[in-house]
Amino acid sequence: MKKNAHQRQIFKYSALKVISFVMVGLSLLALLAVISFILIRGVPYVNMQLLFGDYENEPSIKPALIGTAYLVLVAIGIAAPIGIGSAVFLTEYTNSKSRLIRVIRIATETLAGIPSIVYGIFGYLIFVVALGFKYSLIGGGITLAIMILPVIVRSTEESLLAVPRSLREGSFALGASKVRTIFNVVLPCAASGIVTSLILAIGRVISESAVLILTIGMVVHKIPEGFASPGTSLALDVYYFGSHGYPEQAAATGVVLLVLVMAINILATFLGKVFGKGELANG
Repeated sequence: MKKNAHQRQIFKYSALKVISFVMVGLSLLALLAVISFILIRGVPYVNMQLLFGDYENEPSIKPALIGTAYLVLVAIGIAAPIGIGSAVFLTEYTNSKSRLIRVIRIATETLAGIPSIVYGIFGYLIFVVALGFKYSLIGGGITLAIMILPVIVRSTEESLLAVPRSLREGSFALGASKVRTIFNVVLPCAASGIVTSLILAIGRVISESAVLILTIGMVVHKIPEGFASPGTSLALDVYYFGSHGYPEQAAATGVVLLVLVMAINILATFLGKVFGKGELANG
């Protein structure tokens, strides 16, 4: 009887293992299929005119590259200090079991799950219409900052909570103040998680489109003159080229966007390992 039960248990675990491998394989196949399709369709059309040429007779993503850089600067410049500061306040200056903190965390998680088009409508109504920014990169960048802020707060908070309490207590025992302990001990130890969250947030900014359609105007043929000008991004160029009779350029822009996002993810992984080794060495 025990032998039969043991055999059934082994069969169950083996079946679950096979199913897990099959699911992983299907996921990898889907990913490879998408990447292969984009590369096959787009790589032959990636050239200097598309990347850095003037948008006159042939399409170019030069305005999109500059517009994307503006959006990243605005979004990360606003969201990073607010997000990291909020996470420090939640972890170092409040009682994690209080009702207020629980409400804040629930609100943060809820904001992180809101569809991006809702943020786009918010940005359009507030920045484009109510505040009179019109279609501009600054309005789109602020909207993106609001969108990525919950992600930065939660990721930074988890990184700070992972820092051992003994490090804080040791710093206090040596006479360091609360602020000095945070900046000289806690934040350096959590640097890997913080940097990774910021880089992944940059990846989300670069790949976002729904928010920007409603806030920056999608001006694909003109280089933006500044933060107050309308503009475009790489993700919007993919949509514009595909819907205006330039399928080859749309695929080529998709290749550039894909390579850029993959490079950002690889950079996040690399920096996480570098900072992780630095934390171990300091510890």
